[in-house]
This record gives sequence, C-alpha cells and structure tokens, in this order.
Amino acid sequence: MTRPTTDLFRSRTKIVATVGPACAGGERLLRLAKAGVDVFRINTAHGAEEEHDETFTAIRRVSVELGRPLAILVDLAGPKIRLGKLPGDQLYCGENDRLRFVRGEKSSGPQELTTNYPKLIDELSSGDQIMLADGTVALEVESREPDAAVCHVVQPGTVRSRQGVNLPGVQLSVPSMTEADRASAAWATERGTDFLSLSFVRTADDIYTLSAFLSSHRTPPHVIAKIEKPEAVEHLEAIVDAADGIMVARGDLGVEIDPARVPVVQKKIIAMAHRYQKPVITAMQMLDSMQWNARPTRAETTDVANAILDGSDACMLSGETAIGEYPCEAVAMMRRIAQATEPLFRKMARQLPDPEKLPRGLKPVTQAIVRAADHLADDLGARMIVVASRTGATALALCKRRNLVSTVGVSGSEATLRRMCLLWGIVPVAGAPMDEGGELAAFIERWGRDCGELCSGDRLVVLEGSGLSRHGHNKLLIHEVA
Repeated sequence: MTRPTTDLFRSRTKIVATVGPACAGGERLLRLAKAGVDVFRINTAHGAEEEHDETFTAIRRVSVELGRPLAILVDLAGPKIRLGKLPGDQLYCGENDRLRFVRGEKSSGPQELTTNYPKLIDELSSGDQIMLADGTVALEVESREPDAAVCHVVQPGTVRSRQGVNLPGVQLSVPSMTEADRASAAWATERGTDFLSLSFVRTADDIYTLSAFLSSHRTPPHVIAKIEKPEAVEHLEAIVDAADGIMVARGDLGVEIDPARVPVVQKKIIAMAHRYQKPVITAMQMLDSMQWNARPTRAETTDVANAILDGSDACMLSGETAIGEYPCEAVAMMRRIAQATEPLFRKMARQLPDPEKLPRGLKPVTQAIVRAADHLADDLGARMIVVASRTGATALALCKRRNLVSTVGVSGSEATLRRMCLLWGIVPVAGAPMDEGGELAAFIERWGRDCGELCSGDRLVVLEGSGLSRHGHNKLLIHEVA
C-alpha cells in the first residue's frame, strides 16, 4: 500500500505567480504561498519602484512566517513597443481601413497612431506586418513617407491606448536592455532578488551584457532568458548555454511567430533546456480563463499537463494571480493538475533526452554520482533523497533526473536554498548541518519525523561531499531510519 505523501511533496512542478493588485499585501501573498506558490514574480513593466519595494519586503516576511524559502523573480520590462494615447482611449480598426503611424507623441486625428519607439517609421518597409493588441489586430505596411508609415487593416478589431505593438520579422535596432531596465536590474540586485528575467532576448550577447552588468555584485541573481522573439528561436542553443534558466514566454512568442508553431517551438525550447540542465519555466495564458471563472477550460488543464510532460520545471501564472478574480483557486488548480500528471513520469520520464552538458559549477564526478543516487533510490525503494549543494548545481542535476522519490535540498547558503524553489521536485530545507560526521542524515531524520514524511525503516539516499576531493560530490550514504 502506498503511504500518503505530506503536503510538502504533493507536487513536484514548481509554481510561479505574478504579483499584482489581486494579490498585493502580506495576507494575500501568504494565502498564495500556502496554496502552493514557490516563486513570486514582480513585473517591472507595471507599477512604481516603491510598490515593488513593498512587495519584496512582504514576500520575505511571508517566507519567515511560513518557515520555508520562497524565491523572487524580477521581470525586466525590456524594449516593449507600445501605442501612444488614442482619442477616447480606443479605436476600432475595420477591415481595409487605412491608418498612419506618425512621429511624435501626439496624433492629429483618429486614423493616426503614435508609439513610444521614435525609430519605428525608419525601420518599417512595405509589406511588413504590424500586430496590435496581442495579435488580435493585424496591419500591413503599404508605403513609407518621411514622417509616416501608411498601413491597411488585414485583421479587424479594437485597439486601446498603451497596448503592445509587435513587428514579426522586422529587424529593429532597439537594444535588449533599456535605461529603465538597467535601473530596475540594479534595484533588484541590491534588494537580493533570486532571479532576473530579460525580455525580448535575441542573441546570447544580450545575456552576456546583462551578466556583465550584474557581475560587480557579490551575489548576483540568476539570469532567466525569455524566449519570445523569432531571433531567439534561431539562436536558441547559444542562449540556453549563456543563461542560468529559460522562460518559454508564449504571449509575445505567439504573436511574433505563427501561432500554429508555438506548441512545437515550446517542446524544442524545453528539450534544449533539459539537454543543458537549465531550469525552464513555461508561461502565459496557462489558466487564462481563471481570471474570470473559478474553473479552467479542459483545453487549459491539458495545456498545463502537456507542459509538465514536456519537461517544464515550473509553470507560471500571470493575469490569473495579478489581476484575476480567483488567484488562490488558480494556484490550487495548477497544483492539482501537477499532482495528477506527475505519476506519468514513472513511464515517460526516461523518454526525455539525457542531459548532455554540465551546468556551470558541476563536475563530471558529481554528474556521475547524481546518476548513481537516482538509480540507487529506485533500486532500494528509498523514501527520500537528500542532496547537499553549495551553489545548487548538484540539486539542479538531480532535478533533471525526474525521480519521483521525495527529494530534499540543503545548503549553507540562503540564496542557494531560495534558488532551489525553481527546481522540479526539490524541497529546500533550511538549518541543516553541512559539516561531516553523519549529522546531516540525523537532522533530516528528525525533520522528516516531525513533518510526518519519515518513519521507522525508511531509507534515505544522502548525496554530499567528503571534503577529500576537489572534483565535486563524491559521497553517497544510505541511511535507514531507526
């Protein structure tokens, strides 16, 4: 008979929740964390730095109150092109209507549009596609004048002030990091954020630029590359190699490329992240209808399940928790879908491609011993795997094995423990002794009994270093609960 699993290990897939008006404040954030959130996302595209400061402080307080690590992901806005203010704040674009993009911040009539990107008109050409309002309205450029680009409407619909402008296939000279992004990155790093995501990445050089900017800090955040441009898909392998983690940002990606290609590209991105042993987040519109409804559609639950089976380490909620009417219900639903889906890994996980590249900080000896710990846990019917990890690289390698045995990560670094919140199946536990002498196994035994996860006769597989080798982890301990 299978013994019930405690709440700590109920789902392995991590949940990222975007903070917004629907969940602002310590009490609401606490409810979300109890519902299953592992990582909170602060989106710098919305709100002022003072608001983000308050949110940051509130999340850290919730972590202390719960007695478990919670990570923070700060999302840089990037060079998002947006419409200017429209007369009446909205405009209906009828089929074949002619519209003009003009320079400056003000238009002289309802058929003229402005943007926040001064070089737009110079970089457009006849035949270029312009997508507005998340791709619901499409224009085609007919001609370019010295101070305007003349377009006609291909796909009708309503646009509103400040909505996004996407230009699929248009080569733009705008840098991936704006001055506002640099200010946000400096603020987030000083505050001690765990992850920093870079929007509209096009090449690996964008990642290196941000990493160089952060390098002067003693503990820089891990850099997450958001894949949402066709250029990023073209340079995917180099970007995955350069970044600390990847986000499949399907919102803009689904506008920048043919929507029919998004599922295949998603699988390609996740597989590449798995090959390079990098954590990967699948994001945008996962349970979108739960912004207004207490239950998701069948298609949405299937989408989340397939993202998990593809190999996502985490799934992200955006509007569902930021502005939705049912933020806690959305988190709980995502967790339930993960619970129902993850047992399939017993049959399907080994079909994922074997990791081919060692992540930074991981030694070949450690990679080999991680593989051995994975197989030992299965062969011995272990109740728990324990991994001691200074930087988190060993825990990352273990999470990519997709073993369903309950797995605990320990570290002497609080930053490392928080970063483990993004790793599939790893439950970070603070306060564990990191010195030698068998104290770690005894600590986990006491902790496991207290939380109801361990009882007499259970076996633990403990993965650590003996201190005698410079080549990484070289010690496996099999411990049986007295």
